Amino acid sequence: MTEPAPRPLEGIKVVDAASLFAGPVIGSFLADYGADVVKVEHPTGDNLRGLGWEKDGVSLWWAFVGRNKRSVTLSLSKPEGQELMRRLLADRDVLIENFRPGTMEKWGLGPDVLHEINPGLVIVRVTGFGQTGPYRNQPGFGTLAESISGYAYINGFPDKPPALPPFALGDGVAALTGVASVMMALWWREHGNHGKGGAGKGQVIDLSIYEPLFWLLGPQSLVYDQLGLVQERTGNAAPFTAPRNAYETSDGKWLGLSASAQSIAERVMHIIGRPALADEPWFRDHTGRLEHADELDALI
Repeated sequence: MTEPAPRPLEGIKVVDAASLFAGPVIGSFLADYGADVVKVEHPTGDNLRGLGWEKDGVSLWWAFVGRNKRSVTLSLSKPEGQELMRRLLADRDVLIENFRPGTMEKWGLGPDVLHEINPGLVIVRVTGFGQTGPYRNQPGFGTLAESISGYAYINGFPDKPPALPPFALGDGVAALTGVASVMMALWWREHGNHGKGGAGKGQVIDLSIYEPLFWLLGPQSLVYDQLGLVQERTGNAAPFTAPRNAYETSDGKWLGLSASAQSIAERVMHIIGRPALADEPWFRDHTGRLEHADELDALI
């Protein structure tokens, strides 16, 4: 066995003071790549410790999100806890928090105070609806983000109600966005504007859970703005290409198939024994294939 290669974030120090999912998963990703992550929990313990499936009395959600972290407890609402937090952050590279806007400031732990102590600190602030705007003071979980973004409305079948995902989609997408933002902020701190901009300064990242889902949903906002169209529920089919669906096989199993590329669509016709369809004029682009989507689905 060879020695494992050094992980790219070794030497980066992180404080994860967030709870539940979106914020802590940012810390988990950074820890996976070698960052030293200290998990700050309320003295009663993180909420994930009692959530969902368990084995031997341990929540598997907690095992999944808390991996590679070292836990400490601090009561940040008390002056002693606040002072300990300031001391802890004095030499850290990243802070992740998801308290309601204004809470950290109330505790004397706002970005202005922390940057006086540690100018290079990158601060990720995860909330449901951001630090500004009319919903800033509203609590927000991933379910609300999945709803308000429009994801639930387009998910499911036309004759069924909107369908929420059975997993933490909004939180997961926000966490991935947060990881990318942290890495860009760390890069800018060291190399920004070819060495002229960062000057060792940390940034504040305002990360709402609902906004990244708008990007994930593709050009829907653009389509509505430019064409006045609202995407409806189409089940497993796609409103922009065909054939694309979940198909039942002769032995009762299911497979997912997408033939978005022209060459793939033509190959599918040969596989199912209908090569002549690939020569039809309507088969030569997405528009024509969409007009015959039901026919293609039936044949497949």
